[in-house]
Amino acid sequence: MSPVSAPPRRPARPQQTRPPVPPRRRSWAMRAVTTLSVVVLAAAGIGHAVVTRLDGEIKRVDAFKDMKNRPEAGHGMNVLLVGTDGRDRISQEQRRKYRLGGAPCHCTDTMMIVHISEDRERASIVSLPRDSYAETPEHTDRATGKTVRSHPIKLNAAYAEGGPQLTVRTVEHMTKVKIDHYVEVDFTSFMRTVDVLGGVEICTTRPLKDSYTGLDLDAGTHELDGGEALQYVRSRHADGSSDLGRMKRQQRFMASLMSQATSSGVLLNPMKFRDITQAVLGSVRADKEFGTGELIDLGRAMRNLTPASSEFTTVPIGRMGYAVEGVGSTLKWDDAKAARLFEALRDDRPLAPYKARGTYALVDVAPQQIRVQVENGTAVVGLGKKVDRQLAATGFRTTRTPVNAPQPNVTRTLVFHDPRWDRSARSLAAALPGSELRPVRAQGPTLKVVVGTDFEQVRKVRAENPEKGESGVVRGDQVTCAP
Repeated sequence: MSPVSAPPRRPARPQQTRPPVPPRRRSWAMRAVTTLSVVVLAAAGIGHAVVTRLDGEIKRVDAFKDMKNRPEAGHGMNVLLVGTDGRDRISQEQRRKYRLGGAPCHCTDTMMIVHISEDRERASIVSLPRDSYAETPEHTDRATGKTVRSHPIKLNAAYAEGGPQLTVRTVEHMTKVKIDHYVEVDFTSFMRTVDVLGGVEICTTRPLKDSYTGLDLDAGTHELDGGEALQYVRSRHADGSSDLGRMKRQQRFMASLMSQATSSGVLLNPMKFRDITQAVLGSVRADKEFGTGELIDLGRAMRNLTPASSEFTTVPIGRMGYAVEGVGSTLKWDDAKAARLFEALRDDRPLAPYKARGTYALVDVAPQQIRVQVENGTAVVGLGKKVDRQLAATGFRTTRTPVNAPQPNVTRTLVFHDPRWDRSARSLAAALPGSELRPVRAQGPTLKVVVGTDFEQVRKVRAENPEKGESGVVRGDQVTCAP
């Protein structure tokens, strides 16, 4: 998770105020990209008058009032994206259908720092777990006017205690990163926005079921409409990784939405642009400096921003279930790793070294844990060795002794596996596009690949383990659905 070694630090320059990307509560993931997409659209030349109208629809909040002793400005621009509740604006029918019962909590459910590089060619998105252990700076109580000393809380509680201003101050206190803009959006317009875009494609390597949100997806690729997308980004009980797993799904959703918005041409359609912005901006609150000029300026600078030039990560966790008296169970950051991460943001450096890697598929089981025997089921001499080498290069534990299959006329590549190792088999099949799974009882842990004439090449795959708190850094084009 360590960023690349820092170049000589440049003297701090005056911060250029430019705009961001919007989200609120469980729609943050989407919201962030939608505002970003609005900005890109402005850059495409939709016009000053349109953007000015949009500016007038944004509700304002003074998130930086009387703030002192702030971190030194770095390079680039940092936007704090805060997602809040807002279910009170969703119809009763939608509440029942998408399991949105209960009263709105008027609290934050998600926070992200979006860093836009000074050259406007890279976006780095860092998720801040809502249950992170935090300590508030000393501040004035909004109701009584009395001074409140610094004290421990969960990060998401800063909003309830002191609103946007205490939220910004707490994040700056924890990260030493100066926040340039604050954007807050609830999820009431989330479903409409996704629907206007025509849905968003996501992939999952395992079935995802969450009785709390009603999420029910089989393994594979899905086109989610607005309601399904809301379930996807809200779910905390779909696996054992709770909030950390949910943030991973939010990042994947955000990358997929960005990919669709920038590649489909939808943002170049003035009517679509109008519909999208009207769906989003009605529930946006932003700082007073986030205005028309910033939208247009940043939009022009970000025309070339793509999923490949965006990167996603979560603050590295050093201790899960860190108990704090009066606060409860929290997530304690890894101080050393977190410090390096936020130093990279301040220095405007990529969070991880850029390498010209091909898109990989996310799988449930790491290839390093999967043993494979390769058989050549065709008449092509040396094909078995070629597949064995490619699988090994991707990380699979091949036997390195491929053999010829009994029949040399196999047309479709087959993956034979013991049903007890079905998750490993799906991970291997993801590396062999078009292959077919064949369960064989009592085969044991070694999987067998019979290469068919349909084989083209091995796809790179990678597993993630958010439940271990090791988030890693991935590019946007690496977490979208592989072709």
